[in-house]
Amino acid sequence: MGRKSFAARILALCAVLTLVGSACATGTTETTSSSGTTAAAGTGDVPNPDVLVATVNDDVFNLDPAAVNGNDVGMDVILNVYDRLVFIDAEDGSVIPQLSTEVPSQENGLLSEDGLTYTFPLREGVVFSDGTDMTAEDVKYSWDRVVEMNLPEGQAPLFENVAETRVVDDLTFEVTLNEVDASFLAFLAAHPVASVVSQDAVEANGGVVAGQPNEFMAQNMVGTGPYTLATWERGDRMTFDINPDYWGEPAHLPVRWELIVDTPATGLQAREYDIVDISPTDVPSIEPIEHAVVDTSILDLQVLQIGMNMNICEDCLPEGDTIPLDFFQDVRVRQAFNYAYNYQGMIDGILGGLGGRNSFILPVEMYGYDPDAPIYETDPARAEELFREAGYWDEGFTISIASDQTHEGFTGAALTLKDSIEALNPNFHVNVMAVPEAQFDEILATDPLPVAMWSYTSSQYSTPDAYLFDSALSDGRYGAVNSFVDGYSDPEAIDTLINSARTTLDEEERLSILSEIQNVLFEEAMWIMPANEGAPSASGEWVQGHVENPMWARPSQYWALYSK
Repeated sequence: MGRKSFAARILALCAVLTLVGSACATGTTETTSSSGTTAAAGTGDVPNPDVLVATVNDDVFNLDPAAVNGNDVGMDVILNVYDRLVFIDAEDGSVIPQLSTEVPSQENGLLSEDGLTYTFPLREGVVFSDGTDMTAEDVKYSWDRVVEMNLPEGQAPLFENVAETRVVDDLTFEVTLNEVDASFLAFLAAHPVASVVSQDAVEANGGVVAGQPNEFMAQNMVGTGPYTLATWERGDRMTFDINPDYWGEPAHLPVRWELIVDTPATGLQAREYDIVDISPTDVPSIEPIEHAVVDTSILDLQVLQIGMNMNICEDCLPEGDTIPLDFFQDVRVRQAFNYAYNYQGMIDGILGGLGGRNSFILPVEMYGYDPDAPIYETDPARAEELFREAGYWDEGFTISIASDQTHEGFTGAALTLKDSIEALNPNFHVNVMAVPEAQFDEILATDPLPVAMWSYTSSQYSTPDAYLFDSALSDGRYGAVNSFVDGYSDPEAIDTLINSARTTLDEEERLSILSEIQNVLFEEAMWIMPANEGAPSASGEWVQGHVENPMWARPSQYWALYSK
């Protein structure tokens, strides 16, 4: 996801210590808000008053909504230049209208009684940056071309539940799904892949060819959003002009997007940048800067996970492992590992305090997260009790855990597990197998897995259903590989509960089901959840309206909101 290794970050931090040292030594008064935002007193004139300068730490590869992959920061550019039918609100993550004048619901009559057909009334007078009118034909064309092109690097599979798209009239677009999906609006209709492009522009520049990318659309943008693409110097910068014909409130400033592959602290200290794309390991080098505003309260949509394999095969385990093949099929063992884990040590030590605790298995910033759902606290006495009940306390065991050595979070979580378990009992031994990324990926791609445990992170999704289907459903991605059916107390009941959350359209009932799921999954303890990693943001104190929402595409910046 574009994060640098811990070692690389430390080297970069050392390189700027002398630069920020003066800020550290001035005795500047720093304030910290209850939200976790820190800012120093101070300041001076507003730098670059006529342009917003933001940074990103990865290069853009593709600008076509039909071709961009989920890890490309081009997704964020698409978010700012194109519009979608609906959008994710900056503050609370709710679905709000964008090109559609209303968010369809059964209450307003724009969602059918069976929950399958959504009707979107479109705004009148919206034009693309090439001057052509935006109509329902463009919306249908935009969605259909993603499916028809079906590019391997694209995200056409997100449309698998779309049965039909229809143009009712110039200003009315209709979508019918195969199955009821309560996450449809947030997951697909507001997703960058569902952005509306100009049919005229595409047809004039190569059209749609199944299985083939459109070179014009990969490098050019014709949208209805608050910005237009002005220049693109690959590997260096992009510039964006304010769209003078934007249908909504116009953006405040044109934007220059700089690719910064080393530490962003240097440019922010020199007042060259307004907003910088940072990782948690950048925070120590940025917080001392007198004019920096750093928000550490935001948590990422990815959560660290330690997997426990219930599908261990004969002769698969690393040499020296002594656990039986059904070791993790015993819920007492899974819970014992959870109670033994030093969560606060992981957050304070490995994550430098920039992290929090999530539920099973939803991240804190996710819709449906229940702050009252139970989480495991470090309790060595309870861990010992469970290990004794399961029959492993006296005889002990040796177990190996695999991790990607290039990701400090993965390996740090594994090392914390080792320390936690071995401190519990001298007969317990954990071997951390920190391997190169390619080897780690090969391990996870092997069925059955050749290890009993591995340290990883969830994928970054925008809906609770996606997390549950990925990491909790018994026949989901991990459920199938790890044989959750051999661990769950009642796999069928749990799967029914997870599926009902996806198909329940009543919001109050849906939230209740999601809460129940988080309680149930806590008891089942199919994972160890070391932490919900932080996603800090940083900007100059002169920037107004700066907010980043992890529900938006990385680096989660929506420039039209910002001013100086």
